[in-house]
Amino acid sequence: MVELRYIPFPQSHHAAPVKAVRGARLGDGEPIEVSLYLKPRPTEADARQPVVDRQAILAARAIRHAPDIETIRRFAADHGLSVVEADGRRRRVRLVGSVAAMRRAFGVDLYHYEGAGVVFRAYEGTLHLREDIAPITESVLGLDTRPVAAPRLLQLVGADRSAVHRPNAIGALYGIPTTPTGEGECIALIELAGGYRQSDITAAFAAMGLVPPTVVAIGVDGASNAPRPASSADVEVGLDIQVAGAIAPGARIAVYFTSNTDAGFADAISQAATDTTNAPSVMSISWGAPESQYSEQARTTLDTALQDAATAGVTVTVAAGDNLATDGIEDGRVHVDFPASSPFVVGCGGTAITVANRVITREIVWNNGTNGTGGGISTVFPVPAFQAQVKLPTNVSTGGAGRGVPDVAADAAPASGYQVTIDGENLAVGGTSAVAPLWAGFFVLVNQARGTPLGLANPVLYATNPQGFREIVVGNNRPADSPLGYDAGPGWNACTGLGVMIGAALFRQLADNG
Repeated sequence: MVELRYIPFPQSHHAAPVKAVRGARLGDGEPIEVSLYLKPRPTEADARQPVVDRQAILAARAIRHAPDIETIRRFAADHGLSVVEADGRRRRVRLVGSVAAMRRAFGVDLYHYEGAGVVFRAYEGTLHLREDIAPITESVLGLDTRPVAAPRLLQLVGADRSAVHRPNAIGALYGIPTTPTGEGECIALIELAGGYRQSDITAAFAAMGLVPPTVVAIGVDGASNAPRPASSADVEVGLDIQVAGAIAPGARIAVYFTSNTDAGFADAISQAATDTTNAPSVMSISWGAPESQYSEQARTTLDTALQDAATAGVTVTVAAGDNLATDGIEDGRVHVDFPASSPFVVGCGGTAITVANRVITREIVWNNGTNGTGGGISTVFPVPAFQAQVKLPTNVSTGGAGRGVPDVAADAAPASGYQVTIDGENLAVGGTSAVAPLWAGFFVLVNQARGTPLGLANPVLYATNPQGFREIVVGNNRPADSPLGYDAGPGWNACTGLGVMIGAALFRQLADNG
């Protein structure tokens, strides 16, 4: 019998967790579940092509990855690991085993950590893969459970709330049609914590004069709808449901609850992208972190899961972040948020609006000096084809070219933001977290009108510019007293992308683009 070698897997490298204290080494007998993702096959469908049959696409993917799954099964058996799920449609094999078995299988030592009130396990350094699985393995996620993302919202506390609006009123300000309603369509919401109460949904939609949408909770990897009083995650969940539902009250809303880990994030996206029961045609993500803070393997798998979603005809909207051009990192450089920087999503930036007589009279970049819209030039993803004809700035820190973020924008300033009902209270909330579900609701209306899913939306959005957009030309996303950031201006800019929608005009263009 030939003994197989183990080789380093550099994409799995993790530095020591920041602002956390290392505790004891995990005991050998503690059970662990991980998600091993397979690399996409070169024959995977092009995400830019129209979707003919989602079921057929997923079935073909499962057939392509069947040999890879058998290789992983043999590897697992050799190491005392159990395969609890193997789904070629998702390119995922779910493995469970003891800490000792995982240590032998992947050459990793795991320790308990505690930081910022969170207890998690983590490793430092690089995993090792047996040489027979290394060519087909994209990532091994879940060994390290440090939090990977944060909700992109801000509450308006102790200030004048006279300028905030119910979500359907903001939809009206942008001219989003009230018919169709999204009937027959489904919106997927990805939530890394928190929960919702039906009583809040009932109250919020009654206040808007709307029939509440059907909302279903879907647990991923053992997570569930788990609301807790005074939870910022609950505010995120409630905001997403109430904004998306206000724009498309006839649509079904499927909320995929998962853990705030690299495995949880990827598993929720891949489950939503392959859910043939709810069959969402749009997915909204209001969580993120600077792209530099993910391990390479996690970022890669999240990106390919988003590509799988686009290939299956799912349009994905993602908040671009609320910490201006530095994305909250104080290292003297600019950063963009991920997954908003993925080329397979519509990155959503933020504006601040002034309203009089139910009309937007002024709209500028959202920036209060401390918080404001994220945006900039990726250091990870190159310029995608849909931005090839756009005059993109270079990254102000590196001078390099890359994917520009965001693609679109809408109101995100808390002072002119969204009134939502959480735990029975009316809250004023802003952040690019609100922009992603607003655009998600809009895209669902488009899908109903088209009769076919729009899928990867950016090629069409950039082709329609500027007819369906109003450019935002005033403002910047620099922190106060800092040169780090970008200016708004005519055409695409790294604060608000193509701009904000002219709802009726953009709807007609997208609905007619079959």
